[in-house]
Amino acid sequence: MHCSSPKMVCETKIVADEHDTIPGTKKDSIIVSSSQMWTSSSASPNTIEGKDVRKDTVFIREFERSDHVEVRRIFYEGIMERIPNTAFRGLKHQTQTQFLYAFLTLMCFVVTKSLALTCCAPLILMGARYYFSRKVILSYLDCALHTDMADIEEYYMKPTGSCFWVAVLDGRVVGIVAAQGKEEDNTVELRRMSVDSRFRGKGIAKALGRRVLEFAVVNNYSAVVLGTTAVKLAAHKLYESLGFRRVGGSDEYTLPGMSHSLLERMFFQIRYHRYRLQLREE
Repeated sequence: MHCSSPKMVCETKIVADEHDTIPGTKKDSIIVSSSQMWTSSSASPNTIEGKDVRKDTVFIREFERSDHVEVRRIFYEGIMERIPNTAFRGLKHQTQTQFLYAFLTLMCFVVTKSLALTCCAPLILMGARYYFSRKVILSYLDCALHTDMADIEEYYMKPTGSCFWVAVLDGRVVGIVAAQGKEEDNTVELRRMSVDSRFRGKGIAKALGRRVLEFAVVNNYSAVVLGTTAVKLAAHKLYESLGFRRVGGSDEYTLPGMSHSLLERMFFQIRYHRYRLQLREE
């Protein structure tokens, strides 16, 4: 399987529009609890002394080599969630596909005259959707784990204008996000955002997103951009709450492993959304 560079297909992007003046530098950390967010000049929880820090406080700091195993785990689990979401939840937004499956079910009855086979047809169709979703998404995951997620320091920590952060709760990594600068249009791309499913609902994802916005402001980028194939409405509401505005989308987006065969087009549909947050005019 040919795998393009992560700038082409192995990516999850973001884009936005409303914003506040965002303080901080690349070395700053956002400290987040379940109910509040503030900026600290510390780089990690270990440097905070003499303060009464709540146990449920989440610290956002730069990636360290020792984080690699947990970072890959969180990324892996987040991508694997997309298999059932794409196969089943995504069907709710695909009216044409729903009519196609209803027609195929009806034709099954017309041809076989069997109620038993007709009742099995929807299960077979859903099984096919799950199979093709798993096949394509696992190919995407394999590509990502062998490119930028295989060497985070090389892809994000060493290049100027890029960075990778982790959210830490009670000494363990619970969330990740990356920023990758693009000199050609003076934008920074929000990538790889994911939160451990056991720690969602605490505002961690929003704090990670704001860290990227702070980074963009401090480094004088004109905009933050992002692209996503997320099906869950909550993901899109999160981007909008950060100030991002949807600026386009495509049903022709290609992930690694996609063959565009007739069966794949019938059972795997994915929509790519582009977002943008304009920080200043060029």
